[in-house]
Amino acid sequence: MSTSQIAFLKGHATENDFVIVPDPENALDLPVHLVARLCDRRAGIGGDGLLHVVRSAAHPDAEGMAEQAEWFMDYRNADGSVAEMCGNGVRVFARYLQRSGLVAEGDLAVATRGGVKRVHIAKDGDVTVSMGRAVLSGAGVTVTVDGRSWDARNVNMGNPHAVAFVEDLDHAGNLYSVPPFSPQSVYPDGVNIEFVVDRGPRHVAMRVHERGSGETRSCGTGACAVAVAAARRDGVDPALTGAPVTYTVDLPGGTLVITEHPDGGIDMTGPAVIVAEGVIDATWLETMIG
Repeated sequence: MSTSQIAFLKGHATENDFVIVPDPENALDLPVHLVARLCDRRAGIGGDGLLHVVRSAAHPDAEGMAEQAEWFMDYRNADGSVAEMCGNGVRVFARYLQRSGLVAEGDLAVATRGGVKRVHIAKDGDVTVSMGRAVLSGAGVTVTVDGRSWDARNVNMGNPHAVAFVEDLDHAGNLYSVPPFSPQSVYPDGVNIEFVVDRGPRHVAMRVHERGSGETRSCGTGACAVAVAAARRDGVDPALTGAPVTYTVDLPGGTLVITEHPDGGIDMTGPAVIVAEGVIDATWLETMIG
């Protein structure tokens, strides 16, 4: 890997922030420890995750999707581990592509390990991502924090979620570490855990512990999982009613609007911003990969 000039950008979507590394031909080696250091808020650039921007045809995990989507979001958690999907990350990824002149306003497709995601970049700046369908499992878990326990709904959005409805968001604790859950066999590869309170009709607020990242200011797939879990709790299923249902989801970093359609498709709409760009210092990088 050449260390002479490696560009990066920094972006966020409802304050879920990311280091963006453009690498169209997949020429860079990004080992786990390097990604973790780049995402470190004191020793690196800082971010909840890293968006590795690669042409689908150039990456073995995405080449099968190349005919559907030119660009692949090779997403990494803040600890360097690989993840299937990140809803807020897709919006920032699309904003980067637009800012770089690689796509225009309107519709585009983005390949992810969770499948091809359809994206719409609106003139008002918001980005809508078609997040696919939620898979609800009867295999739930119990989440426990500081002596309080809740049954959590098992919702998969291309990545696993456990959604617990609580009386107060402070009951989630500090979320620095993974909230204990059982049985652990339900999520052998870990899980994102959401704690949710009601704010009004079809309006909820949440906090989340993201697998591999700790508490984050926002989680797009988590907001979708929460909206679906809230709808089912409220006795609403668009597949049965024939009408879409929309929930407003407040997160520490902002607000997302989630719509579930009768065919099961879920749309997530919210802002995405690029805030900075630069070049990773070659000397520092050499110490990280040496």
